[in-house]
Amino acid sequence: MRSTILIIDDDEKIVSMLRRGLAFEGYEVMTAANGAEGLNKMLTAEPDVVVLDVMMPQLDGFEVCRRMREGGSTVPVLMLTAKDEVENRVKGLDLGADDYLVKPFALEELLARVRALLRRKTEQQDHNGHRLTFEDLQLDNESREVVRGGKRLELTAKEFELLHLFMQNPKRVLSRDLIMDKIWGYDYSGESNVLEVYIAMLRQKTEQDGGKRLIRTIRGAGYILRGDV
Repeated sequence: MRSTILIIDDDEKIVSMLRRGLAFEGYEVMTAANGAEGLNKMLTAEPDVVVLDVMMPQLDGFEVCRRMREGGSTVPVLMLTAKDEVENRVKGLDLGADDYLVKPFALEELLARVRALLRRKTEQQDHNGHRLTFEDLQLDNESREVVRGGKRLELTAKEFELLHLFMQNPKRVLSRDLIMDKIWGYDYSGESNVLEVYIAMLRQKTEQDGGKRLIRTIRGAGYILRGDV
């Protein structure tokens, strides 16, 4: 599966150059012309890396990065800026950016940094991905065992895959289309309620014995694994 790169930048020339270069390297490329649009696309898609410009009107890159991390997103962020001051680099990294590149830059260097971020993400997933925990819910991808509050839950194969997807993306809204593509691999007709049925069954099993609801519906956007009310 090709990695997806989200570019958030209001400079059309930069976006055009990056789109061509990244697509030529085989990446899926999404773009957003401002911070608000970029955050919205983060809710409806699942990029593997975000290339984020700092200097944008209204919602700058620092604020976008801050909101991403506060919302629970762990997607690697490569920040772009025309500012070379140390304090700006430090600010971006402190807010949760993973790397920093100062404009003007060579496309080859950006591509190398994107590859490095993707490798790091893969290594972290390989090291930590077999066992996931969210509040009192635990999932082991190797034994395919799910436990909540010390009690083992008996899930079907699809229920397990669906819960695994949520636990890989805690506190992140997953759109219906994204879930259907990841779990079923193709798009059902608009009338099909197969996802809703599986969500209901998964809720019933994870909420048995009085467990609070963790899988919540975000009307018009999708579903989210979130513990707060």
